[in-house]
Amino acid sequence: MQTTPMTKEGADALQKELNDLKLNRRPKVVAAIAEAREHGDLKENAEYHAAREEQGFIEGRLQDIEGKLSTSQIIDIKSIPNRGKVIFGTTVTIVNLDTDKEVTYQIVGDDEANVKKNKISVNSPIARALIAKEEGDDVVVKAPSGEIDYEILKIEHL
Repeated sequence: MQTTPMTKEGADALQKELNDLKLNRRPKVVAAIAEAREHGDLKENAEYHAAREEQGFIEGRLQDIEGKLSTSQIIDIKSIPNRGKVIFGTTVTIVNLDTDKEVTYQIVGDDEANVKKNKISVNSPIARALIAKEEGDDVVVKAPSGEIDYEILKIEHL
């Protein structure tokens, strides 16, 4: 079985969602289905059908989260000594050498990636170009729009 890397924060967020689904949302939808059944004819009962649809979504999401957590390799970057190399979980500040625009990204697992929060997937072109590089190194990222030159300014274990 192949493991998937995940930050401790990402695993904690999935565990929190799992607990919410099991302890709050699932019991509410079961109660809504029971209540809708009491109204009689299920063929024309929109409340019943909506509750059943939501139940299907919840059960699917539960299986998805449990599967991801069971195959995840949780990496707590704060417990790894900073040796000046970009690795999974590090926060990297880079500067575009053409535009002088600085940006900071954390390299995370596929399920945690969120560009709006500056979290990029370890499988993204930028992360693949940064992995194993050091502060001060120049990096060429092969993006769909062409090659982009960056310099690594700072590597942090946050």
